[in-house]
Amino acid sequence: MGLEFMPIFEEWASDYDNEVNGGNPEYQEVFAGYWRILEEITTLSGEIVLEFGSGTGNLTEKLLAAGKTVYPVEPSQEMLNIAQQKSALKDVTFLAGDMEDFPVLPEKIDTIVSNLVFHHLTASEKEQAIRRYNQLLPLGGKIIFGDTMFLSEKDYKEIVAAEKAHSRTELAADLEREYYPLIPELEAYFSTSGFQTSFRQMNRFVWLVVAEKSTEVEK
Repeated sequence: MGLEFMPIFEEWASDYDNEVNGGNPEYQEVFAGYWRILEEITTLSGEIVLEFGSGTGNLTEKLLAAGKTVYPVEPSQEMLNIAQQKSALKDVTFLAGDMEDFPVLPEKIDTIVSNLVFHHLTASEKEQAIRRYNQLLPLGGKIIFGDTMFLSEKDYKEIVAAEKAHSRTELAADLEREYYPLIPELEAYFSTSGFQTSFRQMNRFVWLVVAEKSTEVEK
């Protein structure tokens, strides 16, 4: 899963919680409504949840507080160190792994969640991962992802150009470096892997996709 970005995660870990609360002016629009998005993911989730890219544990905390059973997966040791310092998470077992490579779970799950993680996969990796997730979920099980995505290539290019014009060079470089999906492409990946999807825009950058498994597909 985008392990080429691991140095960025390791460096970002100590500042992450400050940035999601608006501490970095360049990323304020990306993180607008961050806690509301986590609440929405939590509300829509079932009872036994596989969480990818748990990071500093913000979504993990929300899920646990709502009474969910959570299996958080995170590749960055620096992020894990911060999560495990939080009192609500001190007894949580975090699993080493990513969206493609993760341990076998001890029980069946009904929901897969992530926030601001899925864009670390390339297009082909996204498609393969979604197909694999179909095998993990029961009929009616859900994938709930919050992530930066775009309605079209035109919209993507216009937003990148706007960020450059406003001298938000770090954000513009991020948008050009990572693998942010187009919604029509993402919808097609889910459809061919047996999911029915809905998309809702949460801020200028982030959308919430809810994909419900409607069909079994072969491996």
